[in-house]
Amino acid sequence: MNSTTWYARFAKNAARFCGRPRVFVLAVGIIAAWLVTGPIFRYSDTWQLVINTGTTIVTFLMVFLIQNTQNRDTEAIQLKLDELIRATRGAHNALLDLEELEDDMLDAFKAKYQALASVARAELDRGIEDTGTPEA
Repeated sequence: MNSTTWYARFAKNAARFCGRPRVFVLAVGIIAAWLVTGPIFRYSDTWQLVINTGTTIVTFLMVFLIQNTQNRDTEAIQLKLDELIRATRGAHNALLDLEELEDDMLDAFKAKYQALASVARAELDRGIEDTGTPEA
């Protein structure tokens, strides 16, 4: 179960490394050094180009790392939710893997659950508890 690709390992380690406070402090230090060197280089176009190019490259690469991390985290959360649904007595197994459905099917499920919520709120207003499952 631990057979990950080189990119997955790299992205995970890079995201973990880049998210540390020391790396943020390093980035602030680089910006501060760039600012201090402004008068030395007379705020030239080349001086500005250095920071613009550097930040553009870093930003471009970080977008892919962040997206990879977000995708992996979302997939793990979905799998955990699927397991909770599967293991819960009375839960609807049709909700497993719901994120893979087309928008129209998602809208149908959403409408069904909005109707259930509306009924439950109306019952709460009348002093009836809203716990339990519809089958109970």
